[in-house]
Amino acid sequence: MRHGEFRHHRLVQVYDAECPWGPDDDFFQAVVDETPAARVLDLGCGTGRLTVALAAAGHTVTGVDPAGASLAAARARPGGERVTWIEGTSALLPSQAFDVAILTSHVAQFFVDAAEWARTLGDLRRALVPGGRLAFDARDPADRRWERWNPVDSHRRIALPDGGEVRAWTKVTGVRDGVVDFTHHYHFADGAELLSSAALRFRTEAELRNSLATAGFTVDRVHGGWRGEPVGQGDGEFVVIARAGTLAPVF
Repeated sequence: MRHGEFRHHRLVQVYDAECPWGPDDDFFQAVVDETPAARVLDLGCGTGRLTVALAAAGHTVTGVDPAGASLAAARARPGGERVTWIEGTSALLPSQAFDVAILTSHVAQFFVDAAEWARTLGDLRRALVPGGRLAFDARDPADRRWERWNPVDSHRRIALPDGGEVRAWTKVTGVRDGVVDFTHHYHFADGAELLSSAALRFRTEAELRNSLATAGFTVDRVHGGWRGEPVGQGDGEFVVIARAGTLAPVF
Protein backbone atom coordinates (compact mmCIF):
# COMPACT_ATOMS: atom_id res chain seq x y z
CA MET A 1 0.00 0.00 0.00
CA ARG A 2 1.24 3.48 -0.85
CA HIS A 3 1.74 5.57 2.33
CA GLY A 4 0.14 2.80 4.36
CA GLU A 5 1.25 4.14 7.75
CA PHE A 6 -1.08 7.10 7.14
CA ARG A 7 -3.93 5.33 5.35
CA HIS A 8 -4.31 1.87 6.96
CA HIS A 9 -5.91 1.83 10.41
CA ARG A 10 -3.50 -0.77 11.83
CA LEU A 11 -0.43 1.02 10.52
CA VAL A 12 -1.69 4.37 11.80
CA GLN A 13 -1.57 2.87 15.31
CA VAL A 14 1.96 1.62 14.69
CA TYR A 15 3.04 5.02 13.40
CA ASP A 16 1.71 6.73 16.53
CA ALA A 17 3.51 4.23 18.77
CA GLU A 18 6.79 4.64 16.86
CA CYS A 19 6.69 8.44 16.69
CA PRO A 20 6.22 9.97 20.16
CA TRP A 21 6.85 13.60 21.02
CA GLY A 22 10.45 14.59 20.27
CA PRO A 23 12.87 17.50 19.91
CA ASP A 24 11.39 18.40 16.54
CA ASP A 25 8.01 18.95 18.21
CA ASP A 26 9.68 21.14 20.84
CA PHE A 27 11.29 23.19 18.08
CA PHE A 28 8.10 23.77 16.08
CA GLN A 29 6.12 24.48 19.26
CA ALA A 30 8.66 27.18 20.18
CA VAL A 31 8.50 28.70 16.69
CA VAL A 32 4.72 28.92 16.77
CA ASP A 33 4.71 30.27 20.35
CA GLU A 34 6.74 33.27 19.17
CA THR A 35 3.39 34.55 17.82
CA PRO A 36 0.92 34.64 20.75
CA ALA A 37 -2.57 33.33 19.98
CA ALA A 38 -1.52 32.63 16.39
CA ARG A 39 -3.72 31.31 13.63
CA VAL A 40 -1.77 28.18 12.74
CA LEU A 41 -1.87 25.85 9.76
CA ASP A 42 -0.42 22.36 10.21
CA LEU A 43 -0.20 21.02 6.65
CA GLY A 44 0.29 17.25 6.57
CA CYS A 45 -0.76 17.07 10.21
CA GLY A 46 -1.01 13.26 10.24
CA THR A 47 -2.40 11.94 13.52
CA GLY A 48 -2.24 15.36 15.14
CA ARG A 49 0.36 14.91 17.87
CA LEU A 50 1.69 18.46 17.53
CA THR A 51 -1.52 19.92 16.14
CA VAL A 52 -3.48 19.22 19.32
CA ALA A 53 -0.64 20.47 21.52
CA LEU A 54 -0.59 23.79 19.66
CA ALA A 55 -4.33 24.19 20.21
CA ALA A 56 -3.88 23.40 23.91
CA ALA A 57 -1.26 26.18 24.06
CA GLY A 58 -3.90 28.74 23.05
CA HIS A 59 -3.46 28.93 19.29
CA THR A 60 -6.26 28.67 16.73
CA VAL A 61 -5.18 25.63 14.75
CA THR A 62 -6.23 24.03 11.46
CA GLY A 63 -4.88 20.58 10.60
CA VAL A 64 -4.93 19.51 6.95
CA ASP A 65 -4.10 16.04 5.66
CA PRO A 66 -5.23 13.91 2.68
CA ALA A 67 -5.24 10.66 4.71
CA GLY A 68 -8.61 9.96 6.28
CA ALA A 69 -7.34 7.25 8.65
CA SER A 70 -4.75 9.61 10.11
CA LEU A 71 -7.33 12.37 10.56
CA ALA A 72 -9.68 9.94 12.31
CA ALA A 73 -6.94 9.22 14.84
CA ALA A 74 -6.23 12.95 15.17
CA ARG A 75 -9.87 13.80 15.85
CA ALA A 76 -10.00 11.09 18.52
CA ARG A 77 -7.09 12.54 20.50
CA PRO A 78 -7.91 14.26 23.79
CA GLY A 79 -8.30 17.90 22.84
CA GLY A 80 -8.93 17.07 19.20
CA GLU A 81 -12.19 19.00 19.31
CA ARG A 82 -10.21 22.24 19.62
CA VAL A 83 -8.76 21.84 16.12
CA THR A 84 -10.38 22.44 12.74
CA TRP A 85 -9.59 19.31 10.69
CA ILE A 86 -9.67 19.31 6.89
CA GLU A 87 -9.24 16.21 4.76
CA GLY A 88 -7.51 17.36 1.61
CA THR A 89 -4.53 19.28 0.27
CA SER A 90 -3.17 22.81 0.27
CA ALA A 91 -5.44 23.64 -2.67
CA LEU A 92 -8.33 23.95 -0.19
CA LEU A 93 -6.66 26.62 1.96
CA PRO A 94 -8.36 30.01 2.34
CA SER A 95 -6.40 33.14 1.47
CA GLN A 96 -4.49 35.16 4.11
CA ALA A 97 -6.04 33.14 6.93
CA PHE A 98 -2.93 32.11 8.90
CA ASP A 99 -0.09 33.75 10.79
CA VAL A 100 2.11 30.64 10.88
CA ALA A 101 2.24 27.50 8.73
CA ILE A 102 4.21 24.38 9.58
CA LEU A 103 5.07 21.17 7.72
CA THR A 104 6.67 18.70 10.11
CA SER A 105 8.01 15.13 10.07
CA HIS A 106 9.60 15.73 6.64
CA VAL A 107 6.24 16.27 4.94
CA ALA A 108 7.99 18.64 2.52
CA GLN A 109 9.88 15.69 1.05
CA PHE A 110 6.69 13.89 0.07
CA PHE A 111 6.16 16.51 -2.65
CA VAL A 112 8.44 14.67 -5.05
CA ASP A 113 7.49 16.44 -8.26
CA ALA A 114 8.94 19.94 -8.65
CA ALA A 115 5.66 21.33 -9.99
CA GLU A 116 3.70 19.88 -7.05
CA TRP A 117 6.15 21.40 -4.57
CA ALA A 118 5.90 24.76 -6.33
CA ARG A 119 2.08 24.62 -6.24
CA THR A 120 2.13 23.76 -2.55
CA LEU A 121 4.46 26.66 -1.73
CA GLY A 122 2.24 28.94 -3.80
CA ASP A 123 -0.82 27.78 -1.85
CA LEU A 124 1.01 28.35 1.43
CA ARG A 125 2.05 31.84 0.37
CA ARG A 126 -1.56 32.62 -0.50
CA ALA A 127 -2.80 31.19 2.82
CA LEU A 128 -0.41 33.23 4.96
CA VAL A 129 -0.79 36.88 5.83
CA PRO A 130 2.03 39.15 4.57
CA GLY A 131 4.92 38.59 6.95
CA GLY A 132 3.48 35.28 8.10
CA ARG A 133 6.00 32.57 8.85
CA LEU A 134 6.52 29.15 7.29
CA ALA A 135 8.54 26.50 9.14
CA PHE A 136 9.39 23.04 7.87
CA ASP A 137 12.02 20.32 7.98
CA ALA A 138 13.70 18.26 5.28
CA ARG A 139 16.62 15.86 5.44
CA ASP A 140 19.95 17.12 4.15
CA PRO A 141 20.95 14.93 1.17
CA ALA A 142 24.61 15.31 2.19
CA ASP A 143 23.81 13.18 5.26
CA ARG A 144 22.74 10.30 2.94
CA ARG A 145 20.24 9.06 5.51
CA TRP A 146 18.75 6.55 3.06
CA GLU A 147 21.92 4.46 3.23
CA ARG A 148 20.79 3.39 6.72
CA TRP A 149 17.39 2.31 5.44
CA ASN A 150 18.17 -1.38 5.05
CA PRO A 151 16.78 -4.49 6.76
CA VAL A 152 19.69 -4.73 9.21
CA ASP A 153 20.23 -1.13 10.32
CA SER A 154 16.54 -0.23 10.32
CA HIS A 155 15.22 -3.34 12.10
CA ARG A 156 13.16 -2.38 15.13
CA ARG A 157 10.52 -3.69 17.51
CA ILE A 158 7.61 -1.36 18.16
CA ALA A 159 5.59 -1.74 21.36
CA LEU A 160 1.89 -1.04 20.93
CA PRO A 161 -0.38 0.48 23.62
CA ASP A 162 -2.35 -2.79 23.89
CA GLY A 163 0.80 -4.69 24.86
CA GLY A 164 1.42 -6.13 21.41
CA GLU A 165 4.61 -5.77 19.42
CA VAL A 166 5.35 -5.21 15.74
CA ARG A 167 8.62 -6.06 14.03
CA ALA A 168 9.52 -3.57 11.33
CA TRP A 169 12.28 -2.70 8.92
CA THR A 170 12.82 -0.53 5.86
CA LYS A 171 14.37 -1.31 2.49
CA VAL A 172 15.37 1.19 -0.19
CA THR A 173 14.12 0.08 -3.61
CA GLY A 174 15.56 2.85 -5.77
CA VAL A 175 17.66 6.03 -5.78
CA ARG A 176 17.43 8.39 -8.73
CA ASP A 177 17.98 12.12 -9.28
CA GLY A 178 17.42 13.09 -5.66
CA VAL A 179 14.43 10.76 -5.19
CA VAL A 180 14.59 7.75 -2.87
CA ASP A 181 11.99 4.97 -3.12
CA PHE A 182 11.56 2.67 -0.15
CA THR A 183 9.24 0.17 1.50
CA HIS A 184 8.47 -0.27 5.20
CA HIS A 185 7.78 -3.88 6.27
CA TYR A 186 5.56 -4.54 9.32
CA HIS A 187 5.08 -7.99 10.89
CA PHE A 188 2.35 -8.32 13.52
CA ALA A 189 2.14 -10.90 16.28
CA ASP A 190 -0.98 -12.43 14.68
CA GLY A 191 1.03 -13.23 11.54
CA ALA A 192 -0.19 -10.33 9.44
CA GLU A 193 2.39 -8.62 7.23
CA LEU A 194 1.69 -5.15 5.87
CA LEU A 195 3.87 -3.14 3.50
CA SER A 196 3.96 0.61 3.01
CA SER A 197 5.81 2.14 0.07
CA ALA A 198 6.74 5.76 -0.57
CA ALA A 199 9.17 8.10 -2.30
CA LEU A 200 10.93 11.13 -0.86
CA ARG A 201 12.66 14.01 -2.62
CA PHE A 202 15.97 15.08 -1.08
CA ARG A 203 16.48 18.74 -2.06
CA THR A 204 19.69 20.65 -1.47
CA GLU A 205 19.68 23.83 0.58
CA ALA A 206 20.09 25.84 -2.63
CA GLU A 207 17.09 24.09 -4.20
CA LEU A 208 14.95 24.83 -1.14
CA ARG A 209 16.00 28.45 -1.03
CA ASN A 210 15.34 28.93 -4.75
CA SER A 211 11.90 27.31 -4.58
CA LEU A 212 10.94 29.50 -1.62
CA ALA A 213 12.13 32.67 -3.33
CA THR A 214 10.18 31.80 -6.48
CA ALA A 215 7.04 31.33 -4.38
CA GLY A 216 7.42 34.73 -2.69
CA PHE A 217 9.13 33.78 0.58
CA THR A 218 12.21 35.25 2.22
CA VAL A 219 14.33 32.75 4.15
CA ASP A 220 15.06 33.93 7.69
CA ARG A 221 17.32 31.04 8.66
CA VAL A 222 18.19 27.43 7.95
CA HIS A 223 19.43 25.24 10.81
CA GLY A 224 21.15 21.88 10.60
CA GLY A 225 19.40 20.43 13.64
CA TRP A 226 16.83 20.92 16.38
CA ARG A 227 19.16 22.90 18.65
CA GLY A 228 19.91 25.54 16.05
CA GLU A 229 23.18 24.04 14.82
CA PRO A 230 24.70 25.19 11.51
CA VAL A 231 23.91 23.10 8.44
CA GLY A 232 26.13 20.03 8.36
CA GLN A 233 26.78 20.09 12.11
CA GLY A 234 23.44 19.00 13.52
CA ASP A 235 21.02 16.15 12.97
CA GLY A 236 21.35 15.83 9.20
CA GLU A 237 18.40 18.17 8.76
CA PHE A 238 17.43 21.37 7.06
CA VAL A 239 15.16 23.19 9.50
CA VAL A 240 13.82 26.14 7.56
CA ILE A 241 12.12 29.32 8.76
CA ALA A 242 10.82 31.63 6.01
CA ARG A 243 8.59 34.67 5.84
CA ALA A 244 5.85 35.43 3.31
CA GLY A 245 6.21 38.55 1.22
CA THR A 246 3.42 40.77 -0.04
CA LEU A 247 1.23 39.21 -2.69
CA ALA A 248 1.21 40.96 -6.04
CA PRO A 249 -2.17 42.53 -6.85
CA VAL A 250 -4.42 40.69 -9.27
CA PHE A 251 -5.95 42.84 -12.05
